[in-house]
Order: sequence, then structure tokens, then C-alpha cells
Amino acid sequence: MVSDTPSRWRQLREAAEQAARDEPRLSSMMSATILSHGDLASALSYQIARKLGDAELGPMSVREVCAQAFAADPAIVAAAGADLQAVEERDPAIKSLLQPFLYFKGFQAIQAHRVSHWLWSQGRETLAFHFQSRMSELFQVDIHPAATLGAGLFFDHGTGIVIGETAVVGDEVSMLHAVTLGGTGAERGDRHPKIGRGVLLGAGAKVLGNIAIGDYAKIASGSVVLKPVPAHCTAAGVPARLVNCPTGEQPARTMDHTLADIAYDFVI
Repeated sequence: MVSDTPSRWRQLREAAEQAARDEPRLSSMMSATILSHGDLASALSYQIARKLGDAELGPMSVREVCAQAFAADPAIVAAAGADLQAVEERDPAIKSLLQPFLYFKGFQAIQAHRVSHWLWSQGRETLAFHFQSRMSELFQVDIHPAATLGAGLFFDHGTGIVIGETAVVGDEVSMLHAVTLGGTGAERGDRHPKIGRGVLLGAGAKVLGNIAIGDYAKIASGSVVLKPVPAHCTAAGVPARLVNCPTGEQPARTMDHTLADIAYDFVI
């Protein structure tokens, strides 16, 4: 996904201006969170700080950390722009980009994780875990700071998502609530799933172990996947089996959760 971050920023500002006119009681919040900022990076650092700041690490300190991360790695902000675009394209419930930026915990959890992941990459593990802990408390989304997330992601609803330490999530992935990317036991080392580009993970799907889910695959809601899934295939059931290959070309973008009527007679 190629994101035009300045365009997303203009859309967000226009939506905030309209909201301030429509709801004068929210005009101060619109000004503080969006309209008083010059770019997406500034507004995003303020929003993360507004959410994650607490008695131990105040909002100003959180914002300073975010600003450090964004300055050191501009790809973090570019990924946020791609995430906004993903929500706009895939969620028919939104009215404008205000909803994900201000209110959707799936979007906000992803942005907070990217800062915690940057901290982890800098060897600042204790502060990374602090961000992760606050994110889990606030959003009910638990992502280990070491986990690697791509851009153009859509975490719909977000509640109950768990992503383990060595998991990798590719670009353009969509996942719904209660998805787990976990291990299969107490083993150490590389033990979590690798999710390819454009994969759709339905609500409650569990993908366990160091296995690969191929590009543009689809995992049906409630499935338990313990073996690799080929690219462009759909897996469903407990334990999961292949139900159609190929599946749709871009399931994460279409958000098509329907399944084929005929399943293969083998377990993946």
C-alpha cells in the first residue's frame, strides 16, 4: 500500500474543522489534538501521550519519547498514514478519519506499539514494556514490544488481540478482535507466526507456533491454525483445514469472510 501521508493529514484536519463547527463543545479537543498541530507526526505524538500518559510517566514525557521515535524513524509516521488509509478503505462504519485517530483502539494500539518497538530496537526495554503495559490496560490489545508490524494495518475493534514476541505481521493485514498470534508451549527462541502481506484474520482466530501464513491467505473466524497455510488459500476449523485455494485476490482489503461450500479432505 502506497500512503499519501500529507493527503491523510489534510483529510484529518478538514474532518476536525467540520466537527468543531458541528459540535462546539468538542472544539477545544479538536484544537488540542489536531488543529493546533502542523503535521501528522505532531498530532500523533500528542494523541499517544494523551492516552498513555499516567502518574509514572506523564503525557509530556510520553510525547517527548514519541517525538524522538518519529524523528529517528520517519517510517513510523508514514505507516500511521497507511493505517489511516486502510481503515478508510476497509471499514464501512467510519464517517471520517476522526474516528480511528481519536476513538478506535485498534488504530491507537498499533501506533503506540510502533513507538514501543522503536524503544525495544534501541535497547530501552523497560520503557518499551511500560508502553506495552499501558497499551494493554487501555486498549485490551497486547503486543510484545519486539513483535514486528508492517504498514497499512487494520485491527477492527481490537479487543483481545494478542501478538507474541517473535511474531511478524506483514503489510496490508486485517485482523478482527480476539485474534492470537501465539506460541505452542514454553519453548524459547523464534516461536511465533509469520503473517504474510494482505492476510485476513477473522475474529477469534488462533495462529500458533513458528509457522508461515502465506500472502493474501484468509483465516476464518474461530479457527485454530497449527500448520503453515499456503499463499492465497483459506483455512477454517479446529484444527484448521484448507477450504479453498485460491481464495480472493486481496481478502484483507475486501474484508470478505465468506467460505467455500466444499472443503479439502485433509488437515493442513
